[in-house]
Amino acid sequence: MNSDPLFLVMVGYGAMVVFMLVLWGVQVVHRNASIADVGFCAGLIVVVLWYARYGFGDPERKLFVAAMVCVYAGRLGLFLLFNRVIGKAEDARYQEMRRSWGASEQAKMFGYFQLQAAAVAAFSLPFLVLIQNPRPAFGFVELAGFFIWIAAISGEAAADRQLARFRSRPWNRDRVCRDGLWYYSRHPNYFFEWLHWWSYVVMAIGAPGWPLTLIGPAGMGWALLRVTGVPLAERQALKTRGADYRRYQETTNAFVPWLPKRLPVKSD
Repeated sequence: MNSDPLFLVMVGYGAMVVFMLVLWGVQVVHRNASIADVGFCAGLIVVVLWYARYGFGDPERKLFVAAMVCVYAGRLGLFLLFNRVIGKAEDARYQEMRRSWGASEQAKMFGYFQLQAAAVAAFSLPFLVLIQNPRPAFGFVELAGFFIWIAAISGEAAADRQLARFRSRPWNRDRVCRDGLWYYSRHPNYFFEWLHWWSYVVMAIGAPGWPLTLIGPAGMGWALLRVTGVPLAERQALKTRGADYRRYQETTNAFVPWLPKRLPVKSD
């Protein structure tokens, strides 16, 4: 099998084009575009396993990188599947996208799903750099990056659990979650998702193709802060939680966890 990196990436991307086409069809039937997010996670696992199987590199490092992507994307994908897809109404962000697209919603949704295929190919590149790193495995920088990875994955999982537990209680339906990490950030799950991509940058320092690892934090940061993450979530929260969420915005960082501000007490 050809182990040329470009060949591996192009085959992976081609497979994702077909995969996302199938998921777009599922979305047409079930009207829940959150399946695209699950598809991104599943696709990333498949493509990185493809790299590990046919790319050149140290076998132990291949196994290590494959395990990392399976834990990261597997946990996130299963969380999204059971909390956003199976038996759930479509996420409000996607409902808003449908309304804004009007009569061309399905054509644009097709484009969105194909964008996810390209995203899988792009975000798989840091893993390919790690897999094909010619240096001896498990040096200092790899261990340092792995510790960042552990902290980020643990933080994201904790934030997801805290929000899911909060939303599972009927009396919290129109309230703002300030439990746990949500006391320090309005979007701690997004922050730790972004931080997680920095772990691969650190792990690959000095390796051939190292600049490609910056695709992870740069691309994810742009998406979360400017496109489909924080902006859409904030608009929806203001619609459903109104004044309580505006106060939350005034006291709590949007992204990086930090101590909340104390607002002055209003006098009568």
